[in-house]
Amino acid sequence: MDDVETYSSRSKKRRSRFLKFGLAAVIFVVILAIILGVVLSTTARNPSGEKLKSTVITRCEKFVESTNISRDCQKLWNLFEQAYVGRDPCAVPPEAYNPLMAGMHPDPSCNRMLFWSKTKDLVHDFTEKRDCYQTLEDTLLGSVMDGLTWCGKEGTRETFTTDCPGWTDCDNNPVRLFWNRASAGFADAACGDVTAMLNGSIATPFSPASIFASIEVKQFNSTRMNGLNVVLVTNKNDITTCENPSLKVLQKELDPKLKYSCKEVTQSNIQECMLRPDPACGACW
Repeated sequence: MDDVETYSSRSKKRRSRFLKFGLAAVIFVVILAIILGVVLSTTARNPSGEKLKSTVITRCEKFVESTNISRDCQKLWNLFEQAYVGRDPCAVPPEAYNPLMAGMHPDPSCNRMLFWSKTKDLVHDFTEKRDCYQTLEDTLLGSVMDGLTWCGKEGTRETFTTDCPGWTDCDNNPVRLFWNRASAGFADAACGDVTAMLNGSIATPFSPASIFASIEVKQFNSTRMNGLNVVLVTNKNDITTCENPSLKVLQKELDPKLKYSCKEVTQSNIQECMLRPDPACGACW
């Protein structure tokens, strides 16, 4: 009888230990499933945010490597993201990017800074082939963010790249504000002789609606700049010249202390010139 009771007691203990172990295993599996479910759900819901982060950091690291500048790319992402996450994509405050600009501001390239309006493709082709000038898009922030779309939404800490407001949908959208703020900073740092490449194939090369007219020119500082050289890019049969009324407006908007010049240069001449080797890094106009 004692043996039977002892065996029964041991069996109960083994069953109890087995049940406890089984219950613990079930709880572990449930918790693991919940965690994986949340992660997979988030990734499936918004893979674009992680892709944007990867793109920004990768571009930043390549820029840092190629230019030998000292910048923390993870810090760049953190400063960038905090400007818009959790905000209404049409109500981002103008000062939201100030920490990013302060922490990642470009080093001025006196006598090499090149501004543009309606000539983006030609300008960037030129600076890529002839490393004589620097546009905003050739700086760290400009090169990293060029061509990207992003926004946040209220009630979430996620980043989105779709269903974001377009450039003209609202003034305070995160992409437009970024480029306005970056353009103002780039123009404010302009020093020495500054160049602007404008489109001579349109009726108003200096358009009031452009970033160059509405933001950059207003930031030019005569204490740092010597003057502005306008390169008016023309094509065959264009009738726009340096005497265009909008360019007269540009000249009047500049500080009188700044020297002003304008030269008409054909697009074909610039394209031919950019392919010629020039150790002295001379201009193509």
